[in-house]
Amino acid sequence: MIRRRVLLADDHPLLLRGLADLVAMENDFEVVCATPSGVHALQMIRDMSPDLAVLDVSMPDLGGLEILRKVSQEDLPVRIVFLTATITPGQISDALACGIWGMLLKESAPDALIDCLCATGSGKRWLPADLMDGAEMERRSGGTPRLSMLTRREREIVDLASQGLSNKAIAASLGSTEGTVKIHLHNIFQKVQVANRTALVALNFETRDAAL
Repeated sequence: MIRRRVLLADDHPLLLRGLADLVAMENDFEVVCATPSGVHALQMIRDMSPDLAVLDVSMPDLGGLEILRKVSQEDLPVRIVFLTATITPGQISDALACGIWGMLLKESAPDALIDCLCATGSGKRWLPADLMDGAEMERRSGGTPRLSMLTRREREIVDLASQGLSNKAIAASLGSTEGTVKIHLHNIFQKVQVANRTALVALNFETRDAAL
């Protein structure tokens, strides 16, 4: 019998202990790490390569969405499930773009966590319809509110990146330096909550399409 290795991360100690006890009772799973720290969780994902990771979306040091972005960027072989009290449509859209495997409200965890882990562990996504409906509305809106947070210079950089220009070419076009462009892009990724340049360009094109 294959026992799937599970990492758990939540900054509420009592909930974390309850989740660990719940998973440990199942013969199909083994809890390899239970931590209240997002930073520690990410390091253990890198070091221990668990099969599944159940992460709280909101943790003080590093939240589940930020961990998911890192996992996506580094192509780490772990299937991530979000456990959350609340999650916005924008966060859901970003999670889907980064390859989330499952989402579960904390109020449902006692009854549904094991079923969720069984599904995701066997290669099936666990994405409740009520959460997905909100994300679909966000997608159809084109993400305009997220891009509207950018400064004029940041929007210029997004538009130039969308034309396929390199950082060096963008810098030359703006009379700036390549290092400054890199800093701007990093800040833009944080503001609009995307993982990389490809996702940023896709968001920009979706916004334009929605405005037509």
